[in-house]
Amino acid sequence: MFLTLFLISLISMFKFGFTPFSTYPCLITITTPSLQKPHLSLQSLHPNSNFGVVLQRQLEEEAQAREHIGDGGEFWKQPDGLGYKPCLSFTRDYRRASEGIIKNRRKYLMVVVSGGMNQQRNQIVDAVVIARILGAALVVPILQVNVIWGDESEFGDIFDFEHFKNVLSDDVRVVSALPSTHLMTRPVEGSPPPHVTPSWIRGRYHRKLTREGVLLLRGLDSRLAKDLPPDLQKLRCKVAFHALRFAKPIQEIGDKIAERMASKGPYLALHLRMEKDVWVRTGCLPGLTPEFDEIVNNERIQRPELLTAKSNMTYHERKMAGLCPLNAMEVTRLLKGLGAPRNARIYWAGGEPLGGKEALVPLIKEFPNFYNKEDLAKPGELEPFANKASLMAAIDYIVSEKSDVFMPSHGGNMGHAIQGHRAYAGHKKYITPNKRHMLPYFLNSSLSEQEFNRIMKELHQDSLGQPELRTLKAGRDVTKYPIPECMCKNDSH
Repeated sequence: MFLTLFLISLISMFKFGFTPFSTYPCLITITTPSLQKPHLSLQSLHPNSNFGVVLQRQLEEEAQAREHIGDGGEFWKQPDGLGYKPCLSFTRDYRRASEGIIKNRRKYLMVVVSGGMNQQRNQIVDAVVIARILGAALVVPILQVNVIWGDESEFGDIFDFEHFKNVLSDDVRVVSALPSTHLMTRPVEGSPPPHVTPSWIRGRYHRKLTREGVLLLRGLDSRLAKDLPPDLQKLRCKVAFHALRFAKPIQEIGDKIAERMASKGPYLALHLRMEKDVWVRTGCLPGLTPEFDEIVNNERIQRPELLTAKSNMTYHERKMAGLCPLNAMEVTRLLKGLGAPRNARIYWAGGEPLGGKEALVPLIKEFPNFYNKEDLAKPGELEPFANKASLMAAIDYIVSEKSDVFMPSHGGNMGHAIQGHRAYAGHKKYITPNKRHMLPYFLNSSLSEQEFNRIMKELHQDSLGQPELRTLKAGRDVTKYPIPECMCKNDSH
């Protein structure tokens, strides 16, 4: 009876295709916790088995998936530059006029520029253009002592003067000082109103400058119109992207720190606008503790002249209108939403945040590879630049400009300058936080993390540094949006 049952069972098993012994007895199945898919040993597969080929392909795909878990491949992807390249070909009329301007020895323009390093850069760009409009030689700009940081750096401490002069030798004559023939001349002084045109500059100053020989201008911040003739727009780009090179010591230390950041893969540069004076000037609050909010409010009461925001808006109204810097928690959520991997290397630029490094804890906790120039510099490397806010800002500028991805927590002169610089360099990725539209979602606790991330990516799909025409919106600065005047798709422009 037992023999009969065994024979019937054996015949049934073969009839239905089941064999009690594996064709490949060494086949091992392992569960991969991260992927939850079978992982099979390739060594045990029969060499002629199609099943083995399929499994090998599956295993290779799984290996690639494991390799890219958390690497943020999409996050590091660069925008399409659409073939735009720098093109600074000046017209024949411009080149003809250059010879007479360069030879002129009678007219000299002196300028005093103020603010932080990036604000000074903008004014120097405009000073060159104004000198060209007036046909005058430009005396090396005088940098006014910064009222906030007390930085007494001169032009040559920050920028390479000889390079500046040589690059502009076909456009404007640049001199280190007034010649002896003009030392005793009392200059005509002026401070143009905002957004003046070339014709206004000529009408106001040309005759006086021709008569007296020296013109001294102060307060050039946003004084020259953004919409200028094409040749003058190209000149602005030439100054911003070619002539204003940092002094050799600054460039060298900036390059070293950038190389240290890049040595282990791509990196993100964050410009964090979290200093006390930024919270005071914007009319915003840091969102740390009530004690820090009180510090900001008291400073604003004591120094009302620092407030540059609309005073008729409450803090909450400013915040929801996108007029406030992002704090560390908000930056963290945005970066995670945009797909930044946890192992992302982050360089943070900017001054000491209100609250010290404690204010950065949310960022550091989520992204532990978090560095600034002090963390990356070797002992003694930063000593020559100590207590020089403009020089330190220049180092941040270099490292940020060289990064794979750049994001500011707020607007401002540095963010705008780097946006233009990265566009001119081939449209390297630049994330512009869409604060006004994204902040309501930050307050919506019912959103799942997956849905929140999807929304963040959708809101920022057109804010990643793609080519954008300056002419799409009136009043845009060509040094921020260099297309179409300074970049084109062929060499015919």
